[in-house]
Amino acid sequence: MAGVHLRVDNRLIHGQVTVAWTGGLRVRRLVVCNDEVAGDELQRMLLPQAARGLPTEVLTVAEVVERVWGEDVMLIAKHPADAFRLVEGGVRPEVVNVGNVAPRPGERYTMVTRSIAVTAEDAQGYRRLAAEGIPVVAQMMPRDKAADFTALLDKKGL
Repeated sequence: MAGVHLRVDNRLIHGQVTVAWTGGLRVRRLVVCNDEVAGDELQRMLLPQAARGLPTEVLTVAEVVERVWGEDVMLIAKHPADAFRLVEGGVRPEVVNVGNVAPRPGERYTMVTRSIAVTAEDAQGYRRLAAEGIPVVAQMMPRDKAADFTALLDKKGL
């Protein structure tokens, strides 16, 4: 991998990320990008431990935007809005991989896959990323074929 990989995954750091994705992409560093998580001292302490020795940071979206990211880093956005804010702030990932987005109580959503809930607002955000030339895919594991996310949105009428 040469560059930044951005994954949207509300589970943040877990086995799929630490074993499959970091190895498959030859990632050398993980960065969790979410304001609430970055403000939670317990999560800032525990998430790097879940990364199994891989250097890991837990930062606000603004902190991520302020930095220049080199190669071999995976940014993990907890929510789609985090990913949209990163790109709006100037982060240019090679790809945005929508991995797991659980439905949130009180929101109207459509299940685009078994593990990805999308609101109408999120669908617009994903389409903006694609319009900017950033590939947006759904790919649970590296061995799975990446699916064009805008095509999945189209199938669901979003």
